[in-house]
Amino acid sequence: MALAEPADAGEPGQRSWAPLLAVCAGYFMVILDVTIINVAVPVIGRELSASLTGIQWITDGYTLVFAGFLLTGGALGDRLGNRRVFCSGVGVFTVSSAACALAPNAPFLVAARLVEGLGAALIVPGSLALLQQAYPAPAARARAFGLWGSMAGIAASAGPLLGGLLVTTIGWRWVFLINLPVGAACLALTLRHVSPSPRRATRALDWPAQCAVVAAVALLTASLNEAGRRGWSDPAVLAGLGLAVLAAAAFAVRERLARAPVLPLDLLHSRAMSGGAVIGLLFNFGFYGMVFTASLEFQHQRGYSALETGLALFPAVAMTMFASVLSGRLTRRTGDRPLVVSGMLLAALGLAGWAAAGSDPAYALLVAPMMAAGFGTSFALTGSTATVMGAAPPAYSGTASALFNTTRQVGSATGVALGGSLLATATDHSAGLRTSMAIGALAYLIAAVLAWRCVPPKPRAA
Repeated sequence: MALAEPADAGEPGQRSWAPLLAVCAGYFMVILDVTIINVAVPVIGRELSASLTGIQWITDGYTLVFAGFLLTGGALGDRLGNRRVFCSGVGVFTVSSAACALAPNAPFLVAARLVEGLGAALIVPGSLALLQQAYPAPAARARAFGLWGSMAGIAASAGPLLGGLLVTTIGWRWVFLINLPVGAACLALTLRHVSPSPRRATRALDWPAQCAVVAAVALLTASLNEAGRRGWSDPAVLAGLGLAVLAAAAFAVRERLARAPVLPLDLLHSRAMSGGAVIGLLFNFGFYGMVFTASLEFQHQRGYSALETGLALFPAVAMTMFASVLSGRLTRRTGDRPLVVSGMLLAALGLAGWAAAGSDPAYALLVAPMMAAGFGTSFALTGSTATVMGAAPPAYSGTASALFNTTRQVGSATGVALGGSLLATATDHSAGLRTSMAIGALAYLIAAVLAWRCVPPKPRAA
């Protein structure tokens, strides 16, 4: 893949893949740690004598802190410089990964995972802002955004495969130790090949608003996670959802009254930004709901091992990289709207095909639906990412990235929670699985309609 030379990167003639490689390495670590832990948790629980609650916090604590502090990470990047905050996040993430690998007991591991989630929240918002800075030409930027987006699908789907391989060969601690060389390489590449980002000291952090959004996202994510285990009518789940709504309302009131809001509400009046954020929520809902329910189907109903489940999900993974490269090359000719709309329609067709495949379809009949969902999601991600980032003023690039990724995390948590709830409450497992796939297909269709209205129709000029 040939990218245009960045306007401000390094020595003459330097290849432009270095900033992309650095940013994608950091993002890959973050998303991989969401899924790779799932197959390792049973072994960790046995070796560290962890309670059921402790096991849940090993998995969920990382996700809660990660989702809750994304907007804070974006605001810090805009104020202090995105490269500085990105590198700080990589350092925190790498050190806390080492602490996770050396954990002597479950409480220590849970604490290290919380810090790891904080590092992830500092990495992700700056990643998009740094790509936008490194690749100012629209065509090169679109390709970079495409590969950045494909990292999510690859890491999410490869996590169970890699985790199963590591746990069964050299032990669960290597699930965390694998981050150390990746983090060190990411930090070295970023410091060497990514130019320093501008600092905007006049940007206030607005701590009351930050606390409100952390509370809202953490409560919502926790409630959705618990809904998959307790059911949607559980009092704790309903109370958490109610408190999340109150925290979100407090955030909106604070932002309306603040002199220097962290997320100016005027930005959300932009159809491209608000619509792109909702599209991100919907396609993460469909894709991660599919990956989660498919993993349960393969392991619990078909008796696949963790390694076999990872291989079974590989068709979806393989399509994400191919689709991201293709969409990055096509966007300068077609614009973002046709790619996002067609990607969402193809993904909807894939999940609808799984829902219609019958009660116990052969695995061969599921390959095409998984490929369609993986291809369609990644094909649309490039355009939706470019839409959100293009709608934001340069001073708010980190905040726009944080908003987009926060809505995507909420979509992932909702898809996983709803899929788990449908499987747990359905009288017939197959019926619950097909219902989950049908709802995912509906989410993709809604995203396609929204993209037609909100995504710019023509290629953006340089």
